[in-house]
Amino acid sequence: MKTFVPTEGAIKKQWHIIDAEGQVLGRVAAEAAKLLRGKYKPEYTPFLDCGDPVIIINAAKIKVTGTKMEQKAYYRHSGYPGGLKEIRLGTMMRKHPTRALELAIKGMLPGNRLGRKLARQFRIYADGNHPHEAQNPVPFEIK
Repeated sequence: MKTFVPTEGAIKKQWHIIDAEGQVLGRVAAEAAKLLRGKYKPEYTPFLDCGDPVIIINAAKIKVTGTKMEQKAYYRHSGYPGGLKEIRLGTMMRKHPTRALELAIKGMLPGNRLGRKLARQFRIYADGNHPHEAQNPVPFEIK
């Protein structure tokens, strides 16, 4: 018996929309990464793009548990000596309300060219409006 491997064109894509209002940051990111990878589909193949595009709305109203809003820090480095930059989650949510969720989702995707391709297939909006009505997104409930 031969192993079935689907082709990229044979995989059906269905847009999903996630309302992040009142949801925990990590749970929304984990569900979005699962949808992007396609791990819930029976024809899932680890080296192919089997997943579905995802739209996340109300990202500014997402919550975190504990004291993460004051204590969790994101770091980046400019490449120059002394170029380490740090920003707290609370400050990031005020300045760029979608960036924390974007970084969480990207961190859950593979670190190769497939992950970079999947990282272009999700959209995050700070409020409830989005311009993707033509894609007929299906609401996705996080349990």
